[in-house]
Amino acid sequence: MGSYSFYIFVHYALLIFFALESTVMKKENAFQSNLIKELKKIFPGCMVLKNDSSYYQGIPDLLILFNDKWAMLECKRSSTASHRPNQDYYIEKFGKMSYASFISPDNKEEVLDELQQAFRLGR
Repeated sequence: MGSYSFYIFVHYALLIFFALESTVMKKENAFQSNLIKELKKIFPGCMVLKNDSSYYQGIPDLLILFNDKWAMLECKRSSTASHRPNQDYYIEKFGKMSYASFISPDNKEEVLDELQQAFRLGR
């Protein structure tokens, strides 16, 4: 393969990669946006804050404050989506303090049930 052919190959491979990545991010962002609306409906008066993962690498996406309780959720496009560095650490750490979980369309109902229990009963 000549250098020009290789350049074209790499160029198109990158275009495909970024197109797929963009689609994945749109899917995850849409899930997160709908999830926030649903959380506000389930827990009237709650505050849902989006965290900045560039400040703490791996910090969960969402902090939910409800009455005197809180929880953190890391949104994923699916239950098989890869975890970034430190995400498992923070989910475990915050899970011991209050409630924290990975959430995706695959396990959303289960996690929301657990969250209702955590907010109702406390920990």
